[in-house]
Amino acid sequence: MAQSRLADERRQFRGVVGALLFMAVIATQPSTEALRLGREAAQTGELATMLPLLEAKETEELIAAHPELASADKEKLKATADKVYRSGREKLLSATAVAYARHLSIDDLRHLLAFRRSAAGRHYRAAMPAIILESSTAAGKLDFKGDVLAAFCRESGKLCAK
Repeated sequence: MAQSRLADERRQFRGVVGALLFMAVIATQPSTEALRLGREAAQTGELATMLPLLEAKETEELIAAHPELASADKEKLKATADKVYRSGREKLLSATAVAYARHLSIDDLRHLLAFRRSAAGRHYRAAMPAIILESSTAAGKLDFKGDVLAAFCRESGKLCAK
């Protein structure tokens, strides 16, 4: 009898813990409105603006790295790259939408989107690829890890490349 009562108490305890965990998960989930606004923010953000440029650059680099491919194969490689890009873009924008919804209030998202929908916001988005390209070109090659190791080597004589 004591065994049965103990088993019942354990089941009840697990049920309460399960309900509390479920409520905690529900409480951390963004609302439908926050997700909708987060998705729009993701689709109009800098990342979404830059992704097509990165796709084009990396696809051209892949094609250039394989001069042995016939023209038809190069076109197939481009089509494959586009398919992979669309899938990856969707995953990335979905994850970004959730992140926006988790980290910004609905009011913040509305203000952000009001700017992005404005003429100034559209001009900003249109200018971003050129701004990023110009900035990265002017800054030159950046290799944070390599630069840190080189500076550390100069300062300490340790972790020097061989």
